[in-house]
Amino acid sequence: EVQLVESGGGLVQAGESLRLSCAASGLTLDDYVIGWFRQVPGKEREAISCISTSDNVILYSDSLKDRFTISADHAKNTIYLQMNSLKPEDTAIYFCAADHWPLITGLVEYEYDYWGQGIQVTVSS
Repeated sequence: EVQLVESGGGLVQAGESLRLSCAASGLTLDDYVIGWFRQVPGKEREAISCISTSDNVILYSDSLKDRFTISADHAKNTIYLQMNSLKPEDTAIYFCAADHWPLITGLVEYEYDYWGQGIQVTVSS
């Protein structure tokens, strides 16, 4: 059974950094694409980034690629999202997601079957 567990969220001030972790079990990273999304209540889920470790492909949302970095640790079966220079508008629930490699785009919600429970990130001004 595939399980994804996010951690590392919390409350930070604008300009600070956070690193989110997505611990994956029941899957081998090289067989899956892992994505990060975020959602503000009442709004659609927004794609942030995805990583395909089998072919070393990383994609980012154009609006976030300058501040967010995705990475993978095969030894820990964990995907990270480093978020720098955080802004109040980054406040959201952050989710990681997974599905079998390959995906069509990797940055569309419906491509993913497996989702973590989400973790709150709050950025104060």
